[in-house]
Amino acid sequence: MTSFGGFGTAAKTTTGAATTHNPNNSIEVANPPNDGVSALAWSSKANYLAAASWDNSVRCWEVAQTGQTQLKGQIAHDGPVLCVNWSADGTKIVSGGCDSKAKLWSLQTGQSVQIAQHAAPIKAIAWIDDLNMCVTGSWDKTLKYWDGRTSNPTHTAQLPERVYCMDVSSPLMVVGTADRNIIVFDLRKPQVEFKRIQSPLKQQSRVITCFPDKTGFALGSIEGRVAIHHVEDKDTSKNFAFKCHRDGSDIYSVNAISFHPRFGTFATAGSDGSFNFWDKENRQRLKQFTRANNPIPCAAFNMDGTIYAYSVSYDWYKGIEGFNQQTAKSYILLHPVQEADIKKREAVAARR
Repeated sequence: MTSFGGFGTAAKTTTGAATTHNPNNSIEVANPPNDGVSALAWSSKANYLAAASWDNSVRCWEVAQTGQTQLKGQIAHDGPVLCVNWSADGTKIVSGGCDSKAKLWSLQTGQSVQIAQHAAPIKAIAWIDDLNMCVTGSWDKTLKYWDGRTSNPTHTAQLPERVYCMDVSSPLMVVGTADRNIIVFDLRKPQVEFKRIQSPLKQQSRVITCFPDKTGFALGSIEGRVAIHHVEDKDTSKNFAFKCHRDGSDIYSVNAISFHPRFGTFATAGSDGSFNFWDKENRQRLKQFTRANNPIPCAAFNMDGTIYAYSVSYDWYKGIEGFNQQTAKSYILLHPVQEADIKKREAVAARR
């Protein structure tokens, strides 16, 4: 097991009890959800941020250059919302959740319509630009493609188990299911699996994110580990895994992995309440941030990588025993990204 950071020790959180939800002085988003935040997604066209929540809502904010946020609207599902994403043109938001439905919300009209139906909750959703359709992954062990013209999917893929995570960077799509299955699709032939592998990590998959160059993916698990994995067999020598989001004997889930759109470095966030910036090429941690007093269940960079959005909210990882009404409020925070914190170190050195 490879260790990022210095001198062969596993990357871990800042020790000591966290006392605040915002120890890194990030900017707070106005009018956050009333319950835990399950997913965050930025538009690829402008600084609009969407959030899915356990309070059955999907919200959208416009983020100004100053960091000031304005709530543009919200829609409701009939149960907790587990996933959210954007259409390619940045005018529509797609979402899915425990009501087993997916909805498409037009920001231009303010109206939302149901576009998908599963037999169990929808855990993952994405917009496929090249196909101009939406794909949903569910706990009913299926992956379904929808073009919005009819109430039926254009194709249904049977999967070995429930969908836990998914990401699309066309033509690459990767899906993580229960029992540690990873299914890879080439969206130029979306009806056929390209490859199926067993997770390189020993515990349940929590998050999966495609590399910017589409040659592989980063996988995070509930055991505080991240795997860097390439799709093609010729690149297996580049695969490795490392420990993170740990504090002594306490091990936390890795909940979010986000690649920077300019530099190809990435961020992880976890149930320990911390987020870190990493360089996979040089296998080193670039920046460690101070731990918050609650888990970070989701996070994402904006379109140009100048803002890192993350939520701090209780994710029930300690069950009812760990619930504290006084600290249970949910927050969405915007962290201004400094180039020196996220850029590869050797690139900075070469510039001098």
